[in-house]
Amino acid sequence: MNKTERKELFGILFIPFLFLLLMWIVKIIELNFNLSFVSYGVFPKSISGLKGIFFSPFIHKDFAHLINNSYPIIILGGMLFTMYRKIAPQLFLWLFFISGFWLWIIGRPSFHIGASGIIYALASFLLVSGFIRKNPRLSAISMVVIFLYGSMIWGVLPTKQAISWEGHLAGLLAGILVAFFYKNEGPKRKKYQWEIDEEIEAELLKNNQQDFYYTLKNEDKPN
Repeated sequence: MNKTERKELFGILFIPFLFLLLMWIVKIIELNFNLSFVSYGVFPKSISGLKGIFFSPFIHKDFAHLINNSYPIIILGGMLFTMYRKIAPQLFLWLFFISGFWLWIIGRPSFHIGASGIIYALASFLLVSGFIRKNPRLSAISMVVIFLYGSMIWGVLPTKQAISWEGHLAGLLAGILVAFFYKNEGPKRKKYQWEIDEEIEAELLKNNQQDFYYTLKNEDKPN
């Protein structure tokens, strides 16, 4: 890997890796100092619980919970920053805050923690974006997301009391909303030569029609 490739990879993974690093630092601090930051999670419909929108994605119940949320952050975050390089930071922030805010609105009255909401938001954004855009690369990403995380859809159902299915649902809906809002931004589909030729012909035809109309209009004027 040359210097240019390393720099490109660093740019793609910087924010996902920073997010992941903060998740692990929080858990290590809890473990080493015998602390619990659960009270910094999202507590729905409570003013004090709003702080959880900022902090809850970095707080996890145990190492199993942390590990399960670690690799999707890198994989899905890497996909986002690979395909949407210029607007990926703002997409990530929107997904982060919208999923957290909607969880605060619809969640049960208890502390909700974990990065699952942002993971669902990333997955649904990548999935829906690939389907609504006519871009083969994005469509391929959608299929990868389905293959890797298709079973996640069951997580939005209230099947287990201990799991914040509301956080999953909030993330899923946030990803869909942002995908439609940014449907005209980001990577463009590469046009084939025949499509370019058709556009040129249509533009020439339009110009010829305008010239013809202009000529007729001038001929009708009295000298």
